[in-house]
Amino acid sequence: MRKRTLIPLLIVLAVLAALGLALYLRANAPPEAARLLPESDAIVYLHLKTLRSVTHFDATPIQRSADFQHFIDATGIVPERDLDDVAFALQRMPDPRGPNGPVAYSEVFIGSFDGQRLAKYLASIATSQETYAGREVYCIPIEGRTLRVAQLGYDTIGASNTPTAEQIHSMLDRARTSALGTPGSSLLAARYSEVPLLSQAWGIGHIGLPFAQDGKISIMGMELPLAEDTDLVASLRYSGSVHLRIEEMAPDETAAQHTVETLTTLLNILRGLGSAQPPHNEADSAMREVLASITLDQKKDRAILNASASIDQLKALATANNPTAAPDPAEPLPPTATPSASSHPPPPSKH
Repeated sequence: MRKRTLIPLLIVLAVLAALGLALYLRANAPPEAARLLPESDAIVYLHLKTLRSVTHFDATPIQRSADFQHFIDATGIVPERDLDDVAFALQRMPDPRGPNGPVAYSEVFIGSFDGQRLAKYLASIATSQETYAGREVYCIPIEGRTLRVAQLGYDTIGASNTPTAEQIHSMLDRARTSALGTPGSSLLAARYSEVPLLSQAWGIGHIGLPFAQDGKISIMGMELPLAEDTDLVASLRYSGSVHLRIEEMAPDETAAQHTVETLTTLLNILRGLGSAQPPHNEADSAMREVLASITLDQKKDRAILNASASIDQLKALATANNPTAAPDPAEPLPPTATPSASSHPPPPSKH
């Protein structure tokens, strides 16, 4: 009698243990959009579904170009409404002055879309098509580059403007094995564990590449004390306010100390300029408060920057940078904006 009771109990415990392990591995695994990306120098990921539910950024009016509006009219896809996850892979080009520029991008979009309408639109603007792994790859010329777009799954789209088809083929191959748990690229395997838990947006690798100029990273005309190939882990986490964390993996402790000292000097200059005169508007006040929240620390060969901002502060800053936008005061702006990986409208994603 005891054996008859013990065997079912052991089976139940084994099933629960297996289920718990599966849930644990799933919670700690990189998101699927990032796992589908090809090998690259950097990865940027945004979980838009959570950001949208918290900030309602999809309710903010947006000015669109005629081409982008045509894309929306033809496909029915409104990116800020229909995209749930986006991931970008940045690939440095060997010749930064060549036809492909300094950086090429591969992208994965997961969300809601009508696959037939999107395929019809892509076919109408593509100059050629190829079939790979049972999927159609649409080749679209954009500003001297070729953008290759393919549907990776029923709710997933991949795109790449790299010089060859290798990257879009890699994404299609990864999509075919995703059910078996593809680990993703070597960069993802090496650095994803360093991304803080519950981050809604993050970047790993040489994420300064889009801002690289003459071997340095320059933002808004300001040159940072970082080389373009500096390894960084950056993250945004929302918990009532937005928390930014950027960690540099310096070559040694001396280099990390130099980064902290140089950034501290730049930060003090900015704070001094801001306090030299009274704020002119809400954006000025918000910028001063954000600058005041920044802390810089060194931990061995790591230089770490932390900052925080409220939704109201980000709303003031975003409105100042986009005077044409007039959002409802009850609707806050998002804590982060989707990076513009290329000049084409993003071919989003689910049906």
